[in-house]
Amino acid sequence: QVQLVESGGGLVQAGGSLRLSCAASGSILSINVRGWYRQAPGKERELVATISSTGTTYADSVRGRFTISRDNFKNTLYLQMNSLKPEDPAMYYCSARKVVGTTYWGQGTQVTVSS
Repeated sequence: QVQLVESGGGLVQAGGSLRLSCAASGSILSINVRGWYRQAPGKERELVATISSTGTTYADSVRGRFTISRDNFKNTLYLQMNSLKPEDPAMYYCSARKVVGTTYWGQGTQVTVSS
């Protein structure tokens, strides 16, 4: 089992920045992809960014504004969000996918952007 705990969400003005963190614990050795997803009310969960040994991927809507990174020593995943827009508010979830395909999710952290 893998436990994921997100933090760093909150209220920020449009154009502002937030940094999300996701600490992983448990059976983490075979995790090969970590990512951030978000889900706004009434919408499906969507990919924001992923990171693996082969690189990073970003949704078109956040590319150039958000940066995903990780600290392997701390087993922590980050999402630096800059130039936040009114369309960015959502519950943000971190994920961890193992080589065998099992995906784990955190409980989510809420991001709110005021205009």
